[in-house]
Amino acid sequence: MAGAARDTPAGQEEEHRLSICSKLCYAIGGAPNQVAGSAAAFFLQIYLLDIAHITPFHASLVLFVGKASGAFTDPVAGFFISKSRWTRIGRLMPWMLACTPFTVVSYFFMWYLPPFVSGRAAWYVTFNCLFQALTTLFQVPYSALTMFLSTDQKDRDSATAYRMTMEVLGTLIGAALQGQIVASAHVSHHCTVNPPVNTTDSWHDTTSIPDPSDILSHQAKVYMIAAGVIGGVYLLGIVVLFLGVKEKDDPYALSSDRAIPFCKGLGLTMKHGPYVKLTASFLLISTAVQLEQSNFVLFCTQASGLRNHFQYLVVTILVSAAVSVPFWQKILQRFGKKCAACGISWMIPFAVMLVTIPNLILAYLVAFVSGLSIAASLLLPWSMLPDVVDNFRLQNPHGKGQETIFYSSYVFFTKMSAGIGLGISAAGLEFTGYKPGICRQSDDVILTLKILIGAVPGILIFMGLFILFFYPITEQSRKETKLALEELRRSHQSTENLDDHKKDTSV
Repeated sequence: MAGAARDTPAGQEEEHRLSICSKLCYAIGGAPNQVAGSAAAFFLQIYLLDIAHITPFHASLVLFVGKASGAFTDPVAGFFISKSRWTRIGRLMPWMLACTPFTVVSYFFMWYLPPFVSGRAAWYVTFNCLFQALTTLFQVPYSALTMFLSTDQKDRDSATAYRMTMEVLGTLIGAALQGQIVASAHVSHHCTVNPPVNTTDSWHDTTSIPDPSDILSHQAKVYMIAAGVIGGVYLLGIVVLFLGVKEKDDPYALSSDRAIPFCKGLGLTMKHGPYVKLTASFLLISTAVQLEQSNFVLFCTQASGLRNHFQYLVVTILVSAAVSVPFWQKILQRFGKKCAACGISWMIPFAVMLVTIPNLILAYLVAFVSGLSIAASLLLPWSMLPDVVDNFRLQNPHGKGQETIFYSSYVFFTKMSAGIGLGISAAGLEFTGYKPGICRQSDDVILTLKILIGAVPGILIFMGLFILFFYPITEQSRKETKLALEELRRSHQSTENLDDHKKDTSV
């Protein structure tokens, strides 16, 4: 049974090595968040617009306020988790166990179509906020758990690669499950794939999806079925994580360290140069990926004539991302993490080609290359954050409890930026006149979707990579930091043993 193991500083190297089973269980534990997050990223916006029939403005509120609630929960969660005491099952594990049942309930009701119409926007804002906040309460301790699995950098990088592979697979499973279950809700026999050239306004206004006036409508039922299936995945994941992972009692800090007060620790974190550059870079990159995911299904169904292929294109993106994670792990080990980050830019030219020349074969090529870039954008920040924390620990050797602050503040900034981006994109659709459920949108809406898929992500990714160019931690400095921390622990242990010997002699 899982629990927690208190390693002595003098323990042998083998005691710190992670088994493949532990890495797999750790990776599986984080997959459900990605399953649910993938389903929401690809389908929540189109669900709100075409199934719940709320306005694009209200949909933008749902997306932005939900992300904002998750973002503001991050520092709060970091504060309380950093104050948590060690328990029989660890310091981080109780948080993950406690929030999972409530996460499942809030996720289901986020896809539930209430029988009333006037208050639907408030319903979805409420449950999206709850879901985002609860996933944060899980994600912050889960992410920080990387630092409490091992003190060895290779082990942590390997565990991160396992985690990213499983999370990309989780993203694939979430999109595939959701896409296959709800595909029938977005297929209409009233719309033609290739509309006539002399398109009339009446054809523009033809409704492709009937208004689901009650919870027994087909469109509503398939979304609730998908939510129930994904809720079951959450329960399976937390059981595997609890049974297969042992949290170590702060193997990262010296035994005499005292916890730094939260506000002081947050200030030190925000002044740490490598952390600021890393966060600013992936803040922009993650926003680009979120925009791509959120608007891709809308683009396929409304702007490119790929309505009958969108679920297969989504699966292509995620299969490509899943199988390429080991490739990126090899690249970053051989050429360095900053060099591997260049792969994130591969998706830009192909996305621009898709919006200018909408073609089925090209769409699948774009989906494949986008998957490669998304895999790199997912793997790299979580592989680089432990290096930043190591660098900070070397400069502040007698502080502890900073790990959750680093991880929670990083997630805070990325969620806030993604929330702002998604809110602005949905508001843009409102401004250009998006109409739920019609066969073909206006030219202004189509142009907006093309910009959100091509130009905006490209600009954000280039800006993020430019900032990452100034990231100071190299492969050589990582090795030097590792040796310095090991020497610091050894010298500290020698001092403790000498003090213990003096006490025994005096007695």
